[in-house]
Amino acid sequence: MSDSDSEESRGQSVLARVVAPFVDRSVAERLLISVAAILLSIVVGFALVLVSGRIAGCSSAAWTMPLTGLGFCYDPIEVYLVLFNGALGYPFAVGDPGLFTPGWTPFNLSFGLTLSETTLLIFTGLSVAVAFRAGLFNIGTQGQLVVGALATALTVLALAPLLPAGPVAGVVLIVAGTAAGAVGGGLWGAIPGALKAYADANEVITTIMLNFVAANVAYVLVLEVFRAEGSSVVATRYVPEYAQFRPWLFPASSDFALLALLGGVVFIGGLYYFVEHTSLGYDLRTSGVQAAAAEYGGVNAKLTTVRAMTLSGALGGVGGSVWVLMSEGRWMASIPDLGFDGITVSILAGNNPIGVLPAAFLFGVLKGGALEIGFRTDVPTELVAVLRGLIILFVAMPEFFRMIGRYTGVGGARGAGGSGSTEPDEPAGGDGGETDA
Repeated sequence: MSDSDSEESRGQSVLARVVAPFVDRSVAERLLISVAAILLSIVVGFALVLVSGRIAGCSSAAWTMPLTGLGFCYDPIEVYLVLFNGALGYPFAVGDPGLFTPGWTPFNLSFGLTLSETTLLIFTGLSVAVAFRAGLFNIGTQGQLVVGALATALTVLALAPLLPAGPVAGVVLIVAGTAAGAVGGGLWGAIPGALKAYADANEVITTIMLNFVAANVAYVLVLEVFRAEGSSVVATRYVPEYAQFRPWLFPASSDFALLALLGGVVFIGGLYYFVEHTSLGYDLRTSGVQAAAAEYGGVNAKLTTVRAMTLSGALGGVGGSVWVLMSEGRWMASIPDLGFDGITVSILAGNNPIGVLPAAFLFGVLKGGALEIGFRTDVPTELVAVLRGLIILFVAMPEFFRMIGRYTGVGGARGAGGSGSTEPDEPAGGDGGETDA
């Protein structure tokens, strides 16, 4: 054996020792690892807040360390209480005799903002997850969301004058707008899918480039053709209120509608059933685990690649529809980075559609709580972003190592089949082992 082969073998051995503990874990074990990761991230973040509070200048200490008497400008306990409790609208009465805040209701502004973010991330998380399950890395969900959002806004604005205003017309416009968003996002996702299947173009590169193309083409179209008259920003006209998801129980300023969240849950159930219990879903999963074996078994790998990216893009487009019809009411150039956040949500969920809901909710809590910290404390927003990133990083890394292990064949029989497999082991109620044949 040559020196280079020996060095490579030692490197693989080190990699195996690092990632092996994360591969082939049960759902309960992975849940325990995630909880431990959250606790560890809080401990590290606690120390980071203390260090920052010691360096910062202030007239009086916000927190004094017991025993030592050292003063700090930022109170780490308050930061985390506001981060998690504030995202829910302060249901827990910290420091009061009672456990819960008197008069608290879940239909408050803070919780509405958290659920709004959760709803949007459900669709982008599903978009990335379905591509992962097919062995593809879709970085282009953001561009697919932009295209879907624009298609939705233009479709609703075009159809609204043709229908009498009212609830029936609102339902028709919401359905038509959502369908247009799915078609727009699906077509944008099919482009890198076809390039991957028939030109062997790397989907990571093509989807990243198409993000820029989508954002700039949409910007120019709205700026030159569809811009609302007299608008000071690059945006279309508002769609009619009766054609938007209405916040029946929550404050209007929360930009959240229960109907949209319920729709997201339906999409989760539908995608899980499609992936786990249909022949097309089986083709998609087997292509993601081992493309060569799938093709040998009769699966059209090229067509499956295009279908997977089309479905992924369609889900991203629906996310854009919900952003227009629930949150913004129009297409605007300043669309948040929901597509990129969806990558993190998918990794946190183990690329399992069922896991997308709690992962999106965790991300929504972190974003909603970060807003509360900015309102109620003197902690810099940059430090809040670091704390949020720490929690996401610590929770995502075990799943990331697990993906590496399955990709490299570490972890026994279940890991040995993977050419880019990101399929989770035995999701609750599923038959994830089916693809290991």
